[in-house]
Amino acid sequence: MSDTAKWYVVHTYSGYENKVAGNLEKMVENRKLQDLIQEIKVPTEKVTEYKDDKKREVERKIFPGYVLVKMVMDDDSWYVVRNIRGVTGFVGPASKPIPLTEDEVLALGVETKHIEVRFAVGDSVRVTSGPLEGFIGTVDMIDVDKNKVRVIVSMFGRETPAELELDQAEPVE
Repeated sequence: MSDTAKWYVVHTYSGYENKVAGNLEKMVENRKLQDLIQEIKVPTEKVTEYKDDKKREVERKIFPGYVLVKMVMDDDSWYVVRNIRGVTGFVGPASKPIPLTEDEVLALGVETKHIEVRFAVGDSVRVTSGPLEGFIGTVDMIDVDKNKVRVIVSMFGRETPAELELDQAEPVE
């Protein structure tokens, strides 16, 4: 079995997601399984609801009936998760748990990749990947929350803005 923790999707009865997550956290604490089962999340989003002409902020589950668990898959951890009341099984063929890929984890927003920005607006940067690889431009805007940087590159004698991921640009020394 694997020694590194990966994210797995656990199927639960609808409406039992928070109960399952709470019971699983208690079980991990009681049995001291923190090294096997590391994180438990019920993905939610804040939504503005209008009801009776009143505006309310409500937290809604993104995936009703599912809980995400970061764990090292072995017989013990599988047994503990599988036998929590409200859990119907893992997502995967024939209840064989399949871990989420890194791209899926990033797309779901479960884990965020922190990128250190080593440049500021007005700095010269080199594009390190993509169609403009090798071009040098000036940073016009940085949006850390969206992981974007806008660089003004000179192409064919014209100033052209290019929107890149933060890790696609590096400062020119």
